[in-house]
Amino acid sequence: MTKTPDNQEISQDELLKKYDKESTYRTNLGTWAILVTVIGIALTIFHLWTANNPYRSVIQGAIHLAGGMSLIFLLYPAKKSMTNKKGIAWYDIVLAFIALFANFYIVVNYDDLFRSSVVLGYEWFDKAVAAVFIALLLEGTRRAVGLPIVIIALVAVAYGLWGSGIPYFGHAGFSFDRLMTDLVYSSEAIFGTPIQISSTYIYLFLFFGVMLVKTNIGQFFNDLAFGATGRFTGGTAKAAVFASGMQGMVTGSSVANTVSSGSFTIPMMKRAGFKPEFAAATEASASTGGQIMPPIMGAAAFIMIETIGVPYNEIILVALIPALLYFTGVFIGTHFEARKLKIYGLPKEELPSFTHLLKKMDLLLPLIAILFMLYSGFTPTTAALWGIFAAFAISFIRSETRLSIKDMLYTLEQGARIALPVIAACATAGIIVGIVVFTGLGGKIANGIIDIAGGNFFLVMFFTMIACIILGMGLPTTANYVVTASLAAPALIEFGVPEIAAHFFVFYFGIVADITPPVCLAAYAGAGIARANPMKAGVTSVKLAIAAFVIPYIFVTNPVLVLQDATVQTLIPALITAFIGMVGISAGMINYFVVQNNILERLLLIAGGIMLLLPELYISLPGLGLIVLVYIMQRFRKHRQD
Repeated sequence: MTKTPDNQEISQDELLKKYDKESTYRTNLGTWAILVTVIGIALTIFHLWTANNPYRSVIQGAIHLAGGMSLIFLLYPAKKSMTNKKGIAWYDIVLAFIALFANFYIVVNYDDLFRSSVVLGYEWFDKAVAAVFIALLLEGTRRAVGLPIVIIALVAVAYGLWGSGIPYFGHAGFSFDRLMTDLVYSSEAIFGTPIQISSTYIYLFLFFGVMLVKTNIGQFFNDLAFGATGRFTGGTAKAAVFASGMQGMVTGSSVANTVSSGSFTIPMMKRAGFKPEFAAATEASASTGGQIMPPIMGAAAFIMIETIGVPYNEIILVALIPALLYFTGVFIGTHFEARKLKIYGLPKEELPSFTHLLKKMDLLLPLIAILFMLYSGFTPTTAALWGIFAAFAISFIRSETRLSIKDMLYTLEQGARIALPVIAACATAGIIVGIVVFTGLGGKIANGIIDIAGGNFFLVMFFTMIACIILGMGLPTTANYVVTASLAAPALIEFGVPEIAAHFFVFYFGIVADITPPVCLAAYAGAGIARANPMKAGVTSVKLAIAAFVIPYIFVTNPVLVLQDATVQTLIPALITAFIGMVGISAGMINYFVVQNNILERLLLIAGGIMLLLPELYISLPGLGLIVLVYIMQRFRKHRQD
């Protein structure tokens, strides 16, 4: 339990339901709990069984959606206020079975719907099923994910139906029947890339995260983090960054990870002397950054590999340097804040001993197994299976990690529950992508961004960033990436930006929406635990995570940081200057370097840091000079003060 600013106790579950739409599910199912358990276990077993030998993509996706949509109606009530009501409303049971029927109608009639009917035309019942399917999907997504993505999907459908008369952005137009059938009975819309990846890679990696949590292997990440960093200046905050980054890459949800990790790390940071807003911001920034940390990186990365056709092991390498720079920025920010407040490390007796950690190093084997399989040339699906198997096998070594039969069944069910918001988001994002493909909207928006920016490359990047952050305020990361990759990334690619750099640009800014005011849900969740001002926590999160707002511009203008045309001679200097640049920016944002900054020193540090991140030597060297100048000035001032 923790307390809110008005001094009322609130549980982790209540915090999640307050700030995370994905957590507003029923908690008292009554006799229907058995049905939920059966469907959940069956769905997870289906994905494990078909992992290395999936059905045709549409059939795999339809079974995936059948389980997901039916569980959403059983678990998520129509209104948030009904969450704690006992049992399940009769109409939700009806909707769950209609969702099962609509999806299995596609499975049974696949050949007719996706082959002959495309040429010969659809029967009235096919059209009715398609319309009902879309209505159920949008309602299920509203319940499990939230209203913003549904509104965007409805706007997209309206554009498909009535957008023919719009100047510049117009298209040929669609009838209602044709649009409904094209969206459902096509492999380019609802059953396109997002749901195909959700029904294979994403589900398995989400289940892998559940395995780590349920076997208490995830707790070892916390112990490892505190053992490695707890004794240093600001050790509690640094350990929170380390631990939340490791756990965030597995959970894929910045809000959920902020609450689960923050219930432990935030009180420790406050006891050490950090302000509540800073403690909340540290946890939120690190938890959000977990989605860009290899090797797992959350769900959106798996869609990226299919979208741009790059092997996942290459995505891991490309993501590594930007992720390290991000966490370097957050880590350095906590260091300067600790120096400013004179907060030192934890006593040795409060930290896990080296012997204790060494005895449990085998708990890292699941992650090692995934990395080994990926770099041995195996598919992400196979790597996820081996990671799951390794976590399951290692759990039996110790009593505190060992799973009973009941625990195993519960874990299988949780695997389905944790995937429901992602399933709904991917399917609904498919509606938006389908409209973009059918109408050619993506190219028109890319040209529109370029025209509005007057051909100025920086303005193109800026407008793209704003679009990604605004979309990210209402969409989960997976859906946000799918939409922005279709609508915004093409504008950057038009300017000659390497495709992978353009996609990482929109990926980053979609993620940082969770810590960007005014709708910074991860920061709000952390503030709920810390009893802090939510908006101040959001602003502090931006200061700590400033790297996430700067780095995407850098790897677009200097693709060597995402290993495009990189050599040792170009990469090492870029890394050194980028690291020093992050020191300067963090010192300026936190307002402390050697001593407290004055306004001029603060501006010089930020300017010098940004200049060091730019690829040109004639810009980087003066930037280095500015930081060195501030360092010398402050050393003299500190010497006089001492």
